[in-house]
Amino acid sequence: MEQNLTIEQLERYESAFDADLAKKVAMRAVTANGIVKAATNPEVMRKDRHQFSVMLEQGKITNQKQSGRCWMFAALNTMRFAVMQKLNLESFELSQNYTLFYDKLEKANYFLENILETLEEPTDGRLISHLLKDPLGDGGQWDMLCNLIEKYGVVPKEAMPETAPSSATRELCTYMTRKLREFACVLRKAHAEGKAADELRTRKEGMMETVYHMLCIALGKPPKSFPFEIRNKKKEFIREENITGKEFFEKYVGWNMADYVSLINAPTADKPYHRTYTVKMLGNVKEGRPVKYLNLPAEDLKNAAIAQLKAGEPVWFGCDVGQCSIRDGGIMDLDAVCAGELFGTEFGMDKAERLDYGESLMTHAMVFQGVNLDEAGKPTRWRVENSWGKEAGAEGYYVMSDEWFTEYTYQVVVHKKYLTAEQLSELEQAPILLEPWDPMGSLA
Repeated sequence: MEQNLTIEQLERYESAFDADLAKKVAMRAVTANGIVKAATNPEVMRKDRHQFSVMLEQGKITNQKQSGRCWMFAALNTMRFAVMQKLNLESFELSQNYTLFYDKLEKANYFLENILETLEEPTDGRLISHLLKDPLGDGGQWDMLCNLIEKYGVVPKEAMPETAPSSATRELCTYMTRKLREFACVLRKAHAEGKAADELRTRKEGMMETVYHMLCIALGKPPKSFPFEIRNKKKEFIREENITGKEFFEKYVGWNMADYVSLINAPTADKPYHRTYTVKMLGNVKEGRPVKYLNLPAEDLKNAAIAQLKAGEPVWFGCDVGQCSIRDGGIMDLDAVCAGELFGTEFGMDKAERLDYGESLMTHAMVFQGVNLDEAGKPTRWRVENSWGKEAGAEGYYVMSDEWFTEYTYQVVVHKKYLTAEQLSELEQAPILLEPWDPMGSLA
């Protein structure tokens, strides 16, 4: 057989294409309308109804706009639910700019510490290349948000509103990344020149001051304390003067963040179920808790999420949102986009193979606000609160089929009390260390 692609082969391919009427019809549909639109299956709208046997009510839908803060929006949306319930509010929103400020600040420090810990690594090696690729991007993980909350608390949106750079973070990330790569270069060159560790740390201190100033210019200065004023559904006025972010969280959210744990479904051969995992050099707050997951079958993630929803509390989760989903109407279903039928082929990898071969990983975090259970108590579809504004989906909400959950949901966060005794015991294991570039190190 020929190693090269020959003209004769191309002619055979063209003849086969021309003889297939379905492919010619597909070509006309796709070239005029695009792949997803041509392959969209309208039948799923009938099946995936926005009706649920267990359904929580949330305030106005949030909008992360042109920023990659979905993990942050999703987490704060679970927390604002607690505030709204406690104060009997119609709607409420926590400041995503406040947590963004401290996330960028802490990620910069975490990055520079990683650079100081890897000074002997070659610049063109895989580890340094990985660290330099995205020093302080917008993405994050649940445990990273916990670290921010425990250190800085949360504030209402009015206490630190959005700015132009917080709502469209590309410019800020570009300039801060440029500066951090420069700082990494300075530190590594100084080390190569024989500078002492104390001098490198002194230089790092000056670098962090620059980072802080850049963030203040772009995002504004975060408040040390603020007045909290709001009116509830009964038109009663609530006021509190000079409350800090940590005090606000403790009083109005009141969670012990250590009680909330991450369950993942990664069915790859290198990650046996019922074991815990962490990822090297993944984090934001240097002194904070590391990212930690318990890997379980998908059905276990579903059972824990259902238990929490039945108890009246929403669930943070991470998934690969771009797979088999329709923005108009808000559908996440394996049959939503029939691309295989359109192209006359099959996309046959399973979940483990997609992870192993880079076809899928967690890309987005959202919130489960409900689930539909059949007569046997099994889930058929899930109610999803997104953070893309009310124009996306059905007034900001999506419906996810249970089969889609199985294939493309990778993580849920639940309170420990919804785990079995066996799972609680498994959670106590020392985590297995994954490499920094492992797919489970992806950030939503």
